Amino acid sequence: MPRLPRVTDLEASSAGWGFFLCARKEVRNGRGGEYLSLVLQDASGEIRAKVFQDVEIAKQEFDAGEFVKIQGKGNAFNQQLELILDKIRRVLPGKDEADGFREEDCIRCAPRPVDEMWPELLRRVAEVQDPHLRALLSALVERYADRLRVWPAARQIHHAYRSGLLEHILKIMEVGTFLAERYSARRDLLIAGALLHDIGKLQELSYDFATDYTVEGNLVGHIAIGIGMLRDLIRERPDFPAGLAMELEHLILSHHGAKDLGSPVEPMTIEAVLLATADDLDAKLHQIRRHIAEDETDGAFTSYHRRFERVFLKPRP
Repeated sequence: MPRLPRVTDLEASSAGWGFFLCARKEVRNGRGGEYLSLVLQDASGEIRAKVFQDVEIAKQEFDAGEFVKIQGKGNAFNQQLELILDKIRRVLPGKDEADGFREEDCIRCAPRPVDEMWPELLRRVAEVQDPHLRALLSALVERYADRLRVWPAARQIHHAYRSGLLEHILKIMEVGTFLAERYSARRDLLIAGALLHDIGKLQELSYDFATDYTVEGNLVGHIAIGIGMLRDLIRERPDFPAGLAMELEHLILSHHGAKDLGSPVEPMTIEAVLLATADDLDAKLHQIRRHIAEDETDGAFTSYHRRFERVFLKPRP
């Protein structure tokens, strides 16, 4: 039996075996009884999968967040491609490495290597001129380095892969400092806002190859969590300027740009407006580019994007 292609190359006619990360696993009830509904992932993308036979046995064979070996075939359901699995089990590293299993082939990662992005983050922080702010940001980076290097920016919507948060932070720093120079805004605050605005996601999300929400993430959310993390850092620095601390909090609280988008307050400083603009721009463009890249329809335009309520013109070859 042949090996399945990458997720992005799967077709309804595909059949074979392969290695994936099980990102999500649910037991559901259908007309024929219980079945497993899964989301499988490799470095190229995600695909839904279902297990209808030997469900009681399959439930015990693996958990969400584990690497799995599967055997199955493609299927078109409601105009969406999925996999119907005949067999599934957790990966046995010693045995499966001989058949080509590699963890890195099953994990979605940022396009840029983390060893390239991390020095850029350190350089950006070192460029902050205000000594209080530079010391605060340096301490934050040092304290949360392990997570900042690998955390996704979201579970599904944008930059939802390994090191996606770092990629998102750096792009906002790049765009934010550009806008600060063009609009005579405070560059230091844009760098700080880029690093701080989603810092609560380090506790809102759990990540161990697969991403999910923590209990705190569901009950509190990343904005409130981020405010708490910032206050903890500032509390350790009694001489930190109170006015600057308040502006940093405002950047976190307002970065979604509007109350109906989840911000407790709307941006009320030039820097807060620029930060919310850069954040929104990066998140939207990432989603649009992903939609275009993953579109499989014929013609000049993509399929309809529900979030943006439109189709998009595909780039010319």
